[in-house]
Amino acid sequence: MGLVLDSSVLIAAEREKRPLSQLLASLSAEFSETAFLLSSITVMELEHGWHRANTPEVAQERRRNLDEVLAVIPVEPFTRELGVLAAKVEAEIKKAGLVIATADRLIGATAPHYGYTLGTRSVRHFRLIPGLQVLAL
Repeated sequence: MGLVLDSSVLIAAEREKRPLSQLLASLSAEFSETAFLLSSITVMELEHGWHRANTPEVAQERRRNLDEVLAVIPVEPFTRELGVLAAKVEAEIKKAGLVIATADRLIGATAPHYGYTLGTRSVRHFRLIPGLQVLAL
C-alpha cells in the first residue's frame, strides 16, 4: 500500500520550511508507507500556487519546491479509467446531496484506483468520498 499525497500536505511542508526528504522520511516511519505518488490534478494545484505567487522571491521558492517534489514523487496521469471512477464518485456524492470541489473528487478517485490511501490535511472534504481511505496528516 502507499500514499497519494494531496497538495495540502506539500503546501504545509513548504510553509513550515520542512524539506521534502524529511517529510517523506517521517511519513514512512510513522505510517510504514514507502510508496508515494501524486495525481496530475495535484500538480495542477501546486503549479497554480506557483503562478499566483505575490513576489518573485515567493515564486522562486515555490518553483524550487515544486521541482523537487516532481523529481522525487511519481505523478500519475488522469486516465480514462480514473475519469470513469471520478464520475461514479461524483454521482454518489450528488445523490447524497453533498458537494466536493472538482479537483478534490479527481484526486480522491486516484487513491483507490491504485489501491492507495489518500494523505491530506483537508480530511473533511475527502471523507465524503465513498470507499476512500483517508489519512489525516
